[in-house]
Amino acid sequence: MTEVLDRFLRYVKINTRSDEFILDRTPTTDVQWDLARLLEKELMELGLQDVALNEQCFLTATLPANTDKKLPVIGFLAHIDTSPDFNGEGVKPQIIENYDGGDIPLKGKAGMLLSPKEFPDLLNYVGQTLITTDGTTLLGADDKSGVSEIITAMAFLLAHPEIKHGKIRVAFTPDEETGMGITHFDVKAFGADFAYTLDGGKLGELEFENFNASQATVTVHGKSVHPGDAKGVLVNAQLVFMEFNAMLPVEQRPEFTAGREGFFHLLKTAEGGVEQAKGFYLIRDHDAHKFEVKEQLMRDAADFINRKYGAGTVEVNIKEQYRNMREKLEPVFHVVETAQQALQELGIQPIVNPIRGGTDGAQLSYRGLPTPNLFTGGHNFHGPYEFANVETMEKAVQVIIRIIELYTNK
Repeated sequence: MTEVLDRFLRYVKINTRSDEFILDRTPTTDVQWDLARLLEKELMELGLQDVALNEQCFLTATLPANTDKKLPVIGFLAHIDTSPDFNGEGVKPQIIENYDGGDIPLKGKAGMLLSPKEFPDLLNYVGQTLITTDGTTLLGADDKSGVSEIITAMAFLLAHPEIKHGKIRVAFTPDEETGMGITHFDVKAFGADFAYTLDGGKLGELEFENFNASQATVTVHGKSVHPGDAKGVLVNAQLVFMEFNAMLPVEQRPEFTAGREGFFHLLKTAEGGVEQAKGFYLIRDHDAHKFEVKEQLMRDAADFINRKYGAGTVEVNIKEQYRNMREKLEPVFHVVETAQQALQELGIQPIVNPIRGGTDGAQLSYRGLPTPNLFTGGHNFHGPYEFANVETMEKAVQVIIRIIELYTNK
């Protein structure tokens, strides 16, 4: 436990926020290199082989097989970037030992509390050790907990050669939070038969179904004239954008959806003015048909506006981010079943729910590397109320090792 905690505390203090609005380079932020280079050094010092950090900040390494038995090559991946949704600079983690079930003051901001009244999952960890923020930053458990767990598992296997295993590949990747970083990952060079991402939350989470996802950029072109001479001529791009947004169903916003219900999410508006207005949307749905209907609804809304105000008034550019990985995992479902077996043998109840989000495993699965997602012990990602449970992080290390053992013994 000390080792995985020490790694985690070291990694979260390094700011690695990505930027979802930079689409022309990977990594999207230079700060991601800081953690990547530290991890590169640590992997070499541990004795892993083929340690390689490429020009796009993808770090890979190999734990060589220590048996002649013909075994599949298993991969384990985690992402190094943290969400751009909240401040990631100057993380000051708080360690709460023997948590008593009460409110936890986030000491960086007066009066701010992490409370089980608002976050009842806290009560699952009474008597255990929690890591929280100080209220001024996110924590970075998404996904530095996964990074810490994978490296700790590799260090354990190196220290215990009596545990036989095949070739293991690990990867630490940039820009997961943008949904686009993994598009640059060289699946063929990675060389795994299947893999697992460690990017989930609470103890027991095992995920093999996620949103279909697109990002839409909506640009409205207005016509600016002096308001004194505006009658019949002025087209206010801001108001037209509002009209466009109002055509999307209110009940399909994130704040009104749950489970397998998809949504339209107005992520950001920019360049607001009479002459031009722009907005960025996330489109999400687990069901492929409903997802396509959502994308078409945005195009239809733009067509309506363009008939009303003139061709070219609204442009909708939809860029696919990732697809639901379930379709690609069902033919090789042993990767899920083996993870379930590992959980159960360790006394962990599997929690199988669709992800209301995405994971690098979605794109990897569609590119030929079946990759379900495992828990890491983090909660409340992307904001100041984020926390992690150390005992669950240790369990995640054990799950990695047990999956490897199960494939060795099959």
